[in-house]
Amino acid sequence: MRKRAVLFDFDFTLADSTLGAVECVNSALAAMALPRAAPNAIRATIGLGLAATLARLTGITDPALAETFSRNFVKRADMRMVELTTIFPEVAPTLDRVKAAGISTGIISTKFRYRIEAILRRDRLSSAFDVIVGGEDVTRHKPDPEGLVKALGKLEVRAVDCLYVGDHPVDAQAAEAAGIPFAAVLTGVAVPSDFEPWPATMFLDSLLDLAPLLGLRPAMAF
Repeated sequence: MRKRAVLFDFDFTLADSTLGAVECVNSALAAMALPRAAPNAIRATIGLGLAATLARLTGITDPALAETFSRNFVKRADMRMVELTTIFPEVAPTLDRVKAAGISTGIISTKFRYRIEAILRRDRLSSAFDVIVGGEDVTRHKPDPEGLVKALGKLEVRAVDCLYVGDHPVDAQAAEAAGIPFAAVLTGVAVPSDFEPWPATMFLDSLLDLAPLLGLRPAMAF
């Protein structure tokens, strides 16, 4: 039997980090004497890399300033992000069903792996994932497929036997580049029309829809 895997994005796919993102972004901006950003504007950047977040919020693209912003963000996030991030309640039961079916699992995110691991330890979910690829584990962040390709290699699973679940168009773009089928979970800020460039996208209202997708539709390509 061929090995199968489901890979997940983290923010807005498995967890809500809105409070942490708002606090850490505005702390980083304040340290650079830049105006605070509105919470909704920050929420729309969750899932992007930090340089892309700065560019989206301020228009600043200077690499040196992006590095300063990133350092400021990480410093604050190391103090506050774990306690301000909440795992969605549907995650644990969904993972139980996926793992019981013998399907490997992983996380591929721009969030640092050590921070994801701390959140998972707090919620006793560390054993639920076979691989985690975080922002510090790649040289090119999503939409580049580097993280997904690395996870496939570690799991020894073919791209066609994998599903990537994310909430943002950048996740769909990365999945397409890696040749992995993609499902968008609508628990973030994106809406179905945002995924029109990727017509093969499957949609989940929440992660509770994932188990039926995997187990009750054997005719699907995945």
